[in-house]
Amino acid sequence: MPPRSTPTERQRRLGEELRRLRIAAGMTTEHAAGLLGVPRTNVPNMESGRSGISPERVRTLAANYGCADEALVESLAAMTGSREKSWWKAYRGQLRDGFLDIAELEWHAKRLRIATTVHMPGLLQTEEHGRAVFAAVIPPLPQAEIELRTAHRTDRQQILDRSEPQPPTLDAIIHEAALRMEFGGPSVAKGQLEHLLRMSERDAVTVRVIPFKAGGFPGAGQSVTYAEAAVPRLDTVQLDSTHGPEFIDTEAQLAKYRAQLDAAEAVALTPDASRTFIRTLADDL
Repeated sequence: MPPRSTPTERQRRLGEELRRLRIAAGMTTEHAAGLLGVPRTNVPNMESGRSGISPERVRTLAANYGCADEALVESLAAMTGSREKSWWKAYRGQLRDGFLDIAELEWHAKRLRIATTVHMPGLLQTEEHGRAVFAAVIPPLPQAEIELRTAHRTDRQQILDRSEPQPPTLDAIIHEAALRMEFGGPSVAKGQLEHLLRMSERDAVTVRVIPFKAGGFPGAGQSVTYAEAAVPRLDTVQLDSTHGPEFIDTEAQLAKYRAQLDAAEAVALTPDASRTFIRTLADDL
């Protein structure tokens, strides 16, 4: 099978982790290829995510690399994928790869910590709100593209309703500015706030509000999603930008964004106070 031209973010991450283990072990690509009985060029392709690898081969490499962290090894083996068709693959060729990478990241996360200042978290948006957000893009999107992106965003939310695997825990920190943005007008904004209140009452969902009066806080200008994996080493940060999502996974950057989210949470209202705050805003519309 020829190498992939565009590996997914998850495939790229698996390859990068295997490369890190190999380098830490002081092993060459030639040696690693010999362990698997494959040509030397197969190893760089595996480590870039351009070629697939089986769970058994992941375990073989990890054992020879001297990795004693069983939880990490099994998590990497699980990242090799399955034969089941994931729902987001239906959008391949219709939406940019970054949209699919976000869906895949959320699907496999154990916990999601999200902080936003201007936009509602995508997983907590109503269809009408999402459509209004996409309609505000420059240059303007064709209506068919708006509907496609809205459908994909709505489909992402199925992770909160699934029974197997268990839904991820969702902790959302939302600035007052995002709550007051009337995308789609007052009626859509009111419906969005009412939906946010309903979602905040779920056991697995926590919503905290940062009011204007809280003042400044670290990372105030960013929208951040911190996806916790089965093992902390495989955590990922996803940042929004006008050019598409950015994914970060170095240890130093992960520590930075954990601290940033902790600081934002420290100045936010309690969940109960946040619900009261949101209810007041909704009633005023």
